[in-house]
Amino acid sequence: MEFEKLLKIVGDEPVFESSFLLAGDVRPEYIRLQLDRWIKAGKIHQLRRGIYLLAAPYQKKKPHPFLVANRLQKPSYVSMQSALSFYGMIPDIVNETVSVTPVRNERLNTHLGVFEFRHINKNYFGGYHLLDIAGQKAFVATPEKAILDLIYLQPGGDTPAFISELRLQNLENLNIEELRKQGKLFDKPKIHRAIRMIELLVKEEYQTYEEL
Repeated sequence: MEFEKLLKIVGDEPVFESSFLLAGDVRPEYIRLQLDRWIKAGKIHQLRRGIYLLAAPYQKKKPHPFLVANRLQKPSYVSMQSALSFYGMIPDIVNETVSVTPVRNERLNTHLGVFEFRHINKNYFGGYHLLDIAGQKAFVATPEKAILDLIYLQPGGDTPAFISELRLQNLENLNIEELRKQGKLFDKPKIHRAIRMIELLVKEEYQTYEEL
């Protein structure tokens, strides 16, 4: 396979799987050899086994980290600090892309940065939607579920100190009814304690706006 043919097959997708190239009458060992050659030539980068990235000069669009995270681990969705920062609900700039998944914990250092996957019980795997981000689609937790995932997976996530350290902001964008609804799915005391604290923060922020 010529590299130009790969570019035609991949199209606008900067991240692709080797299985995508194995359709039809092709020899897997030949495809693997070609991929290795393109890696050595700097035309593609391997993100993990079976998943590759076109080098920058050959990309039609720069891959968004959330899209890459979804591709690196299936099933998964971006959540916790990464989603909260994306929604503008915490002031911190998050240098890693954090996702949750019903499979094992994993941390990957790639050409595109660090991607962390946190295991969550399959019964709690939900509360996400498909977002269009600069023309690329990725599964991302809702603001409410991103907070709850973080609280659930963080030791001491229901303490006043931790909630305070989050420095939650733009709470007018938080749907309290949805937060309570998602919290019932966990049915954990720490989740209910944290929700009560967040409700107080929302009330305090609302009162502050009323006084202005």
